[in-house]
Amino acid sequence: MSKIKTSKKTLSKAEAEELLQTLQARFEKHKSRHKDIKWADVLAKLEVNPEKIWSLREMEMTGGEPDVVGYDETRGEYIFFDCSPETPTGRRSVCYDREGLESRKEHRPANSAMDLAAEIGIELLTEEEYRALQRLGAVDQKTSSWIKTPSDIRKLGGALFGDYRYGHVFVYHNGAQSYYSSRGFRGSLRV
Repeated sequence: MSKIKTSKKTLSKAEAEELLQTLQARFEKHKSRHKDIKWADVLAKLEVNPEKIWSLREMEMTGGEPDVVGYDETRGEYIFFDCSPETPTGRRSVCYDREGLESRKEHRPANSAMDLAAEIGIELLTEEEYRALQRLGAVDQKTSSWIKTPSDIRKLGGALFGDYRYGHVFVYHNGAQSYYSSRGFRGSLRV
């Protein structure tokens, strides 16, 4: 299911420029997501972190529509989230993690959310991050997204996912081995 086709984690100059133009256009279109942040400052951080540009391209190629949603002053990092209206299309039909995937006796999906996130170089959103994203504009009104699950829940076989229905954000549980065509995952990346 993964659309990742390369093992090298750098882009050509032309690929990087094309992606940066896409990111800048999205940044300018959705200024409410990142008040008081200047694109020139984000760009300066990206230009010295080519592996992060590669990860952002993978987020983009799998349908995530990444955008800046904040700045961590303590760590000096800009925070990108997948901001697509629905869970990214290229990251759906995945169970939660490798353990969940391997526990399936039949009808295994092609990948897991945790493994695919690691391949891309991103982290699954936490429940707090997922709720913060929903405050920027309702997402997952027809789909759902796996979210980072606390270890005590995961040890018992469960995993968490969220969606937006009836004007509210819901966080639910499911077996980590489950997967659905309308469930994927959203990621975060710090630069």
